[in-house]
Amino acid sequence: MMTLLIARITFREAFRRRLVLAVLILSAVFLGLYAFGFKIVHDDVVRFNDARQGRTLPYEVQASIMVLLGLYTVNFLAGIMTIFAAVGAIAREIEEGTLHAIIPKPLARWEIIAGKYLGFLAMIAAYITAMVTGVLLISITVGAYTPPRIVEGMLLMILVSGILLSLTMLGSTIFSTMANGVVIFMLYGMAVTGGLVEQIGTALNNDTMVRIGIITSVLVPSDSIWKLASYVVQPTLAVNLTGPNPFGTSTPPSDFAVRYAIVYCAVLVITSMLVFRRRDI
Repeated sequence: MMTLLIARITFREAFRRRLVLAVLILSAVFLGLYAFGFKIVHDDVVRFNDARQGRTLPYEVQASIMVLLGLYTVNFLAGIMTIFAAVGAIAREIEEGTLHAIIPKPLARWEIIAGKYLGFLAMIAAYITAMVTGVLLISITVGAYTPPRIVEGMLLMILVSGILLSLTMLGSTIFSTMANGVVIFMLYGMAVTGGLVEQIGTALNNDTMVRIGIITSVLVPSDSIWKLASYVVQPTLAVNLTGPNPFGTSTPPSDFAVRYAIVYCAVLVITSMLVFRRRDI
């Protein structure tokens, strides 16, 4: 099937790009620094608790915060990697004339979109899986702590990148590479800001701010899915004690948010196919 062939080619090409390689190197550096920081926090907590002859805050909560910080960074890096990798998926090939050698062949345009989307998604899924595994191993070996429902959280993080990928693919069929990058980064920033506004509104009991956050999560649901991911990887005790924070939430969205996000991705990918089908290259 041509779609799977394009997906495999896209997967290989994505890892060959210098930008992606740079992100991978920086990610490895992050894991090293994260392990070092986790070790320092763990030792300081143990010394503090021993000095006080009791724990002022359960170690499970403190370790959970460190894991959440690590996963938040992984989610952010994955989002950046997704946008940069796919920003020119269609636009760059149109600008460079690469598609002229492909389109005349017995290959439908929708297969190009579907293949590229699956290829990039597979690459991002592999990256997130590797990074989450790294954070988990550090948490277990350095902090002697295993976060709950980590696989479910990882799958939700992959869905976050799938949302950004579907937006980037649609933008690539409409805008130039540069314009697409600017637009998607603005939308990504809007989603993160909207999530913070909603949390602040919830804490202040401000309905207007909460409404703004909800509208933002409908337009770009990436942050709401991250909130759900951050919630499922925290123990109940940590959620109750720490409450809302910049890296997660104590009031996660409903399960409907996941179904909405999946339909959201499907609609954007189908729209990308329809737009690309009518675009003059």
